[in-house]
Amino acid sequence: MTPSRVTVLSGALALALGLLQACTSAPQGDREAQSGIQRLYILNCGEGVAGDISRWSPGVNVGKSMDFVDNCYLIRHAKGWLLWDTGVPDAVAAMPDGLRPGDPRATHWRRPRTLAAQLAEIGVKPSDVRYVAVSHSHPDHAGNLAMFPGAMLLVQKAEYEWPQESGPRFPPQMPATRLAGDHDVFGDGSAMILATPGHTPGHQSLVVRMPRTGVVILAGDVAHFRENWEARRVPAINFNKEQSSASMQRLAGVMATQNAQLWINHDKAQRDSLKMSPAFYD
Repeated sequence: MTPSRVTVLSGALALALGLLQACTSAPQGDREAQSGIQRLYILNCGEGVAGDISRWSPGVNVGKSMDFVDNCYLIRHAKGWLLWDTGVPDAVAAMPDGLRPGDPRATHWRRPRTLAAQLAEIGVKPSDVRYVAVSHSHPDHAGNLAMFPGAMLLVQKAEYEWPQESGPRFPPQMPATRLAGDHDVFGDGSAMILATPGHTPGHQSLVVRMPRTGVVILAGDVAHFRENWEARRVPAINFNKEQSSASMQRLAGVMATQNAQLWINHDKAQRDSLKMSPAFYD
């Protein structure tokens, strides 16, 4: 091999090693910002009053009402947008008295702002959303799925196939990936769906890893408010009590091993302490 050939190869090798060293020696947060989750927005997807919270905590707080909130979470990743839960239907915003439940113990929902308006505020169109995942099929979490006909729905198979008398739980025309357990949404561990059944047959939660904020668990309805989480109470309305308890224990394990925050979807006191869109977490 000629000296000039050796020089060229040596230079190329040095350049490749230099690039590799630059990538591997960059701060972890910088690498995640380049290839992982870049922003997480909390959207106001409903506000209401629960008529009797003993519905969620049997034998405790009988007759006591409580303010509830409903959050959706929009996540910007290098590979596309992920929307977690879609909230109370946007149509409720036009109802002067909100959506009154048939059961007075349940939640009387209102919609102060539509999901569509909040997406527009940060420059996102429904067609920009690559994935929509819902914690479960109850209408305060899946109420706006029809807004995203081109997105891929990520849902547990057990939830998708859970029968109901009124017809399909999800828009039949919407493409869906029916999961059979945990799922790494973007393939890099930054957004992990965990199977947390119990509240419904295919309930799921989302573990989000962000460069600055750290690890956050979007719990869905594993617990409805802080007091129930701390006491590990299982609502009588849940699909399966044993699975519910096991799912709470699973999330507690994630919190302990990964120093994770638990964001409880309907807990107003916690929601009021967090930044709402258009502010974001990263």
